[in-house]
Amino acid sequence: MSLRDFKALRLDGMSRDFGSLYALKDINLTVERGEFIALLGPSGCGKSTALNCLAGLLPLSSGSIWLDDKRIDTLGPEGRGFGMVFQNYALFPHMTVRKNIGFGLRMQNRPKDEIERRVDEAMRLVRLTNQGDKLPGQLSGGQQQRVAIARAIVVEPPLVLMDEPLSNLDAKLRLEMRAEIRRIHASLGSATIYVTHDQDEALSLADRIVVLRDGVIRQVGTPAELYGRPAHADVAEFMGYRNIIKSHAELGEHLEVTVGGAKLWGTSVDLTASGPALAAIRPEDLSATPDGPISAVVQNAEYRGRDFFGLATTVDGSELYFRSEAAVLAGETVRLAADPQRILVYAA
Repeated sequence: MSLRDFKALRLDGMSRDFGSLYALKDINLTVERGEFIALLGPSGCGKSTALNCLAGLLPLSSGSIWLDDKRIDTLGPEGRGFGMVFQNYALFPHMTVRKNIGFGLRMQNRPKDEIERRVDEAMRLVRLTNQGDKLPGQLSGGQQQRVAIARAIVVEPPLVLMDEPLSNLDAKLRLEMRAEIRRIHASLGSATIYVTHDQDEALSLADRIVVLRDGVIRQVGTPAELYGRPAHADVAEFMGYRNIIKSHAELGEHLEVTVGGAKLWGTSVDLTASGPALAAIRPEDLSATPDGPISAVVQNAEYRGRDFFGLATTVDGSELYFRSEAAVLAGETVRLAADPQRILVYAA
């Protein structure tokens, strides 16, 4: 059986330290063949370190990596046979598109006719059929990214590793390439592990999202689970709940929290008793409405095509990000409200 036919990749206690600093600590994760996994988190959380350990570019300090029953962390990068797509593309500027894509196959000493056939297939898959004789410098950023992806997949890897591959592209190209990456992943049938700090990218691409913080896994779940019910307040903050408010919660028939001097009903995530709490609300879920319980003064607001998004200060000094269908101006007083299901409450 080839590595490409694996059933699952398993990270068993994968750790990496740099002296006394832990970049990764006790990472346990199983990735099924065909799965698209996003590693998500802020800068310095260990995402790229995890990818470099998987690729064999960094040795583990402890733990192990397995493809089914074959241990692979003892192998060098070439022995693992993974495809890697870097943030800066890392193309050879003096080689044509065809030669860049076929580089890995030539290193494997594949027959010339096989290289030609597989390069043709890869170019067709990434929609670069007519660009084979150009140099990377003659291509757009999006086309260069497609070359980098083709080079990674042409060796038919069991696993494709992508390190923030869209961060150098403009907003329109990023959206287009998201769809392309998902389409290419579905065509390959191998697994993809994708590093990003962009929650929208992770939500739109991944089957499951792994949120890292300070080298530790904070939560693993589907996009719907991470979006709707983050397990911790720090995960909620990273998943777009920009309003994280220190509060007091009262558990009774309804869970009641204080936000901006007003009493609101909320939804408990991990609260087991009344006491200090954190309330998490997305800006898009906190709306300006005539009879909202929270009174706040607008600090600034910006138009985003259909709605206005602003920042307002409440009577107790809390700063709240909110949404308004109507135009709002700095200095104006607004009333804010949110659905109790959209106010998540965590133990402080």
